[in-house]
Amino acid sequence: MANAKYYGTGRRKKSIARVYLVPGKGNVTINKRNMDDYFRLETLKVIVRQPLVLTETADKFDVLVNVHGGGFTGQAGAIRHGVARALLQADADYRPALKKAGFLTRDPRMKERKKYGLKAARRAPQFSKR
Repeated sequence: MANAKYYGTGRRKKSIARVYLVPGKGNVTINKRNMDDYFRLETLKVIVRQPLVLTETADKFDVLVNVHGGGFTGQAGAIRHGVARALLQADADYRPALKKAGFLTRDPRMKERKKYGLKAARRAPQFSKR
């Protein structure tokens, strides 16, 4: 584990996160910025840390992330997915705990496509009797 670097790809909605786990003190860097600067909401910071807290490795690894696409919530979910996958590469014994918590499952929910005759996926034009 002298120069180990564990990689995991995470996806959620339109977001794709490339996550690297490097032995360290627990710093999370997202797009070359500190996590506190990148995510303003505390809930998103909690989502990113969930796999590390579950496996009790929050202070053992530094997390380096490149993420693009989607919004902040989707990006946080993608990072969580990537961190969980990278933890599996670090130690396969984490698999049952991560699987039970649902961090290894890619969230399949996507934006519904717009249909013709409608203003959005389900939003219809305003109806007027006269």
